[in-house]
Amino acid sequence: MDRELSLAEMLSGQKAKIREIRGGIGMVRKLDALGIRPGKEIVKVSAQWMRGPVLLRIGATEVAVGFGMARHIIVELPEQGGIV
Repeated sequence: MDRELSLAEMLSGQKAKIREIRGGIGMVRKLDALGIRPGKEIVKVSAQWMRGPVLLRIGATEVAVGFGMARHIIVELPEQGGIV
């Protein structure tokens, strides 16, 4: 079974699939405009120390989102942990 956690909790280098976005319609629309939507596979590139922005890769595109938004992006990790 896959493990569920937020993008903020992922480790740098982990690969996951976005399961859902737990936020209001404004947040969902903003993330959708960035290509961040359920079903997409992502890789967490890095995160800043002390709750700074989170950098993720979707296909060939890298996108930064704030830590607060990253906490609302729920992902599924593959059983083996998904380290790239």
